[in-house]
Amino acid sequence: MFSEEEVVRSHKDRADIIITLVTLCFGIVLIRLCYLQIYQGDMLYEYSVKNRLRKEVISASRGMIFSRNNQLLVHNVPRFDAIIIPQYLSNKKQTLTKLSEILDISVKDIKKILKKYRAQARYRPVLIKKNISKKEVAIIETENEKMPGVSVQTFISREYKDKEVGSHLLGYISEISRDQLPRYRKRDNYNYKLGDFIGQSGIEEEFDFFLRGEDGYQFMEVDARGRMKRVISSNNLFAGIENKASIPGKNIRLTIDRDLQNVAYKALEEKVGSVVALKVDTGEVLSMVSRPSFDPTQFSRGLTAEYWNSLTSNENNPLRDRAIQEHYAPGSTYKTFTAIAALEEGVVKPNEIIKCGPTFRLGRRVFNDWKRSGHGDTDVYKSLRRSVDVYYYKVSKMMHINDMSKYARMFGLGSKTEIDLPREIPGLIPTAEWKKKRFGKEWQLGENLVCAIGQGYVLTTPLQLAISYAAIANGGRVFRPQIIKEIFTNSGEVLKTFTPEEVSKANVSEKTLEHVKKGLYQVVNARKGTAWWYRGRGIRMAGKTGTAQVRSMTQTELFSKCKDMPYKSRHHGLFVGFAPFDDPKIAVAAVVEHGCSGSSAAAPIVRDVITKYMKKYHPELHKKYAEEDRIAYLQLIKKERAKKEALEKKKKAEQEANAETEDSDGL
Repeated sequence: MFSEEEVVRSHKDRADIIITLVTLCFGIVLIRLCYLQIYQGDMLYEYSVKNRLRKEVISASRGMIFSRNNQLLVHNVPRFDAIIIPQYLSNKKQTLTKLSEILDISVKDIKKILKKYRAQARYRPVLIKKNISKKEVAIIETENEKMPGVSVQTFISREYKDKEVGSHLLGYISEISRDQLPRYRKRDNYNYKLGDFIGQSGIEEEFDFFLRGEDGYQFMEVDARGRMKRVISSNNLFAGIENKASIPGKNIRLTIDRDLQNVAYKALEEKVGSVVALKVDTGEVLSMVSRPSFDPTQFSRGLTAEYWNSLTSNENNPLRDRAIQEHYAPGSTYKTFTAIAALEEGVVKPNEIIKCGPTFRLGRRVFNDWKRSGHGDTDVYKSLRRSVDVYYYKVSKMMHINDMSKYARMFGLGSKTEIDLPREIPGLIPTAEWKKKRFGKEWQLGENLVCAIGQGYVLTTPLQLAISYAAIANGGRVFRPQIIKEIFTNSGEVLKTFTPEEVSKANVSEKTLEHVKKGLYQVVNARKGTAWWYRGRGIRMAGKTGTAQVRSMTQTELFSKCKDMPYKSRHHGLFVGFAPFDDPKIAVAAVVEHGCSGSSAAAPIVRDVITKYMKKYHPELHKKYAEEDRIAYLQLIKKERAKKEALEKKKKAEQEANAETEDSDGL
């Protein structure tokens, strides 16, 4: 038995232990409260505030693109997207079912989209459907309480004023892919994320850094279900919370002329090919179109499967920019550079006559001229005017391939022009060393003949052809093609100006260029020139037609009608020209795939573009030339009529003389 004193002491010890424990617990709680309230108070307050707020991204408007004459080519329009913020998606099954009915998308597809982005933070919005209609916007806003986590987000969409016209040059934007993310982050040092839209081709891609701008954000107070209550406009209301305005992208002014773009695109109607127009004295690109084309606005709004399939299933590949991403055998347009090489190397003289029959034999192989009867006596002018194949067979036999190629390269053929556009290809101007390295075989003399007329290994892009003929027109100056004039802000501040860049000067005498230009003028303006019927009026154009075979031809096929052949076997038609001849200002190259003839398929396109340019920029000169051309044509008609009458008179006189002779014989 314990004594009363021992019992009291025992109870007192227990009470002390309990009091100590209680005091210790209260002390721990007090210390924790002090730690949370004092030491971490600001941070926890910020967390609590953020639970009430939602950070909403304000998309930056992308920079606009203008023509050289300040006509708007590309701008921005608002669009509405349906989004889900997974953090607030409380009643998932009911919400997704309701949303699928509104947007006409299956629940399964919505779940797939959510699954695709589940790796990102739950508070980040997930795009469910782009470019929803105003009716769908109204229903979602009305049914917002029944669909927690679902809302409408305003997005700035890209709008291209002329749709398919010049779309390859301008490019398009679309959502960045997972494969592109690491590359773009490394390149631009920008925090790209899935859902961002970037330039994917053309100027939109090449100048994306300037055009894209910088997104901003604002904080919105929301309830427990994620529904917006108000926008937080005062930065002093919540500690550490600050809205950020978006910074719009920079604007770009191009060297492109919108009117010339439309004329070139229309001239290519129902054709496959491309057109490039340049200013002769600066290298500024006035027009660059490729056809068939695509509507870049469709990519910005949200590409449908049907439209994408129509592009990818088209055998003519509408997504390829034929002006810089497709190379062609230049055909007879290359004879100009063979003529330059022959004159510079002293192989022939301008007025030297070479007899040109219908064929030329080299060893056991026979090379045909395009004209069955041949062309007879030919000098360098006639060789260009009538595009005499045999003339170039003979002069190329007297030259080394490296000498021929050297002059072509001087004028910018066979290498990238370094235009500010992605995925340009270089083309090819062959040399003996190139063939040895590529095929392990020596160069053969017969290959000279084929290359001399722009066939065989020779490959060029339409842009290169335009640059090379511009160089012939301006005295041998080769420019880097310029497509941007300046980059500027919405306030008008010019951030960067682009100036003409002369990259080289062809080492060719002025006399040689004058002889060649005289021949090119006769191609268009002489009575039997290959482009006589397409010379136009008031433009004084010079140029060269070209017909490039797409496959080897038999003797029968060679002289059969091209339009009777299967479409894919028909020759490509090319024409490159500049104008006015006596003071060149513009050079234009046109290529029409399977167009059969450069004169009938491509020359009218170049004529139309140059005519539009002259009427717009040099109306008085065009008017003067047009009147002179009219008078000259009337004089030609009068002269031919007089010649015809003289022949008829002579014939009649001969008939009368013969009749008198017969009468005297009878007597």
